Amino acid sequence: MSTHQPPLPQAAPAAPDRQAAPGGSYPGYISPIPVVRTNLGHAITSEWTKIRSVRSTIWTLGVFVLLVIGIGLLAGAVVSNSTSSSDDLSGSNALSLGFFGLLLGSMCIITLGVLTTASEYGTGMIRTTMVACPSRARVLAAKAIVFFAVAFVITLAASAFVAMTQVSMLSDVARTPTGGEWLKGTVGVSLYIALLGLLSLIIGSIIRHSAGAITVMIGAVLAPLVIALFMFSSSLEKVRNALFEYSIPNQLSVFYSNSLSDSGPSGWDPLWIILGVTAVAFAGAYALLEKRDV
Repeated sequence: MSTHQPPLPQAAPAAPDRQAAPGGSYPGYISPIPVVRTNLGHAITSEWTKIRSVRSTIWTLGVFVLLVIGIGLLAGAVVSNSTSSSDDLSGSNALSLGFFGLLLGSMCIITLGVLTTASEYGTGMIRTTMVACPSRARVLAAKAIVFFAVAFVITLAASAFVAMTQVSMLSDVARTPTGGEWLKGTVGVSLYIALLGLLSLIIGSIIRHSAGAITVMIGAVLAPLVIALFMFSSSLEKVRNALFEYSIPNQLSVFYSNSLSDSGPSGWDPLWIILGVTAVAFAGAYALLEKRDV
């Protein structure tokens, strides 16, 4: 004998003032999370949060500042206390000794530039980054903008401090720099170091391996000068001179009017050279980023 089954309750109709979310499977539900169209500013904010919150940034920039200021002040103190330095620096400006600290410190900027991109590929966090911002060009541009700004500001602060200190220490030994020499020895060399670090960031994006990209960049900085030192044959003289003139250490010394050769880049030429190389590398990195899988 069957029993009577009560009718099942019907779902209440949605209120007229509540609209279902577009494409949603739950009628009447409205997401409390606002939908905002993302832009480059959001990507820059994200990359700024990353670069200031990781320990590698603090360590690399800390060692960079220590090398630039420490070696710069040490060189200034040694020269100012040397009795034979007055004849050696009589025709040079007092900013020239800042070259040594910046040459060694550039290795730290190179390392940080590589880690800014390559470390995300090593940990797999690049997938999360690309999910949050599917536009790969925007991600690469945001990383480049944030890193360049950080590298330029830190380099400018350190180089300017060393420059002012060395001028005061060597006032009786070397001549006072002109306004153009001040500009090149602080702003110019800071732009060059920041672009060198940006090139490292791009190489890290291309190679996607931290150790490999750092090795490539250190080789690009040191190998031409070292190879040129061992080219003794007269038939290789033109090659040797070209390696000397366009090596990164020589281009850095140009900003202090103290080139290693009598020909080659001069004035602001090194800045335009590194800018052109970085632009070409950026275009290549963008093309590969669009074709590769993350």
